[in-house]
Amino acid sequence: MTTMTEASVREFKMPDVGEGLTEAEILKWYVQPGDTVTDGQVVCEVETAKAAVELPIPYDGVVRELHFPEGTTVDVGMAIIAVDVAGGTAPVAEAPAQAPAPAEKEPEEAKPQGRQPVLVGYGVAASSTKRRPRKGADVPRQEPSTAAQALQSELNGHGPAVAVTPPRPLAKPPVRKLAKDLGVDLATVTPTGPDGIITREDVHAAVAPPAPAPEPVSQPAPAAAPVATSAPVATYDAVRETRIPVKGVRKATAAAMVGSAFTAPHVTEFVTVDVTRTMKLVEELKADKEFAGLRVNPLLLISKALLVAIKRNPDVNASWDEAAQEIVQKHYVNLGIAAATPRGLIVPNIKDAHTKTLPQLAGALGELVSTAKEGKTSPAAMQGGTVTITNVGVFGVDTGTPILNPGESAILAVGAIKLQPWVHKGKVKPRQVTTLALSFDHRLVDGELGSKVLADVAAILEQPKRLITWA
Repeated sequence: MTTMTEASVREFKMPDVGEGLTEAEILKWYVQPGDTVTDGQVVCEVETAKAAVELPIPYDGVVRELHFPEGTTVDVGMAIIAVDVAGGTAPVAEAPAQAPAPAEKEPEEAKPQGRQPVLVGYGVAASSTKRRPRKGADVPRQEPSTAAQALQSELNGHGPAVAVTPPRPLAKPPVRKLAKDLGVDLATVTPTGPDGIITREDVHAAVAPPAPAPEPVSQPAPAAAPVATSAPVATYDAVRETRIPVKGVRKATAAAMVGSAFTAPHVTEFVTVDVTRTMKLVEELKADKEFAGLRVNPLLLISKALLVAIKRNPDVNASWDEAAQEIVQKHYVNLGIAAATPRGLIVPNIKDAHTKTLPQLAGALGELVSTAKEGKTSPAAMQGGTVTITNVGVFGVDTGTPILNPGESAILAVGAIKLQPWVHKGKVKPRQVTTLALSFDHRLVDGELGSKVLADVAAILEQPKRLITWA
């Protein structure tokens, strides 16, 4: 049988696929041990705090081992897959002949020549990041010491106790913080990670409710015992609560919203508007050949109305620099569109939306929504937004008080468009009506400016010909 040399095995480490991210969850493996991979081939999909990203392998070879199963959260810099670059056959069916070497003894990877990075923070590095050696890692493996044997003997219930200080549990700082937050003593946790490292899953398992003990064999009840009939037992009492770990996009969204809500002083204003003419224009545009193959809906005209309102009131497009105590005015509009996805709320944005024609804006909106639904939105697409639109009307909701996307000055919530009685030309008639809500940062936007922006958006949606006269 052909054996592979350890020198031919390359370890592909979890890259920083965002900007300063520290961890990512492995969502799906596209390869298995024994598969042949080529340079640039996508081997797995991971989810960070910002988005789901596909990871390409940077060299050719045969997959030898997947170090983590799907659903595992892995720190940036940890090896996730081993590839034999010599092209040998991976030992799938049999265990390694010897225990794997510690992480600090991994062979140094040869640097590929002439490669360019394909992800943010990923590519050719001058030196590889090595895990900090544990205390005593450079000492050769020996048989357990007398003190350690005595401690093990005591744990097994044999022999006298020996005063030996137990070793400090191995866990990374984020895992230690999680254990502290959950009130878990790491010394009581059974590690399942490489080299005896305690993982997040181990900590969560330590606080999970124990499995119910098997019921003892039932004994015949005494004849005199009455049968209770007045209070039937609820079958759902066996599982009364379910704990769902918050991670990835949901965790980042929660932290961002808390930071925004308690940092920026929010003000929200509302206006109810007749959008009947806008709805008629939407139907006309759908039949226009200039919009063939494009998605045309009310959100398109609402987005254009907000862009025109910002052009008429440019001071609303700004951000607050806390360190410098300055207002930073933006002379471009990166229009964010809040999108609900299976992985949580994300807010990708259309870069330089103010420069786009209506058909171009329709194309950008369609691509943004499709990419978000597929879970393929890149981290770059969610950075640098200036203002946002959130369409709560798609859920049948009339309006809301939206929280600002961090670093932005305003967010417009669009409610459901419904047929309602409305006074039109002196008579009560059924009209298409919606309610708009604009939240803004009162450090940047005062009441007058915020009111002007909201009023302009409403005026355009009531009379969409203003898209021409005001543009």
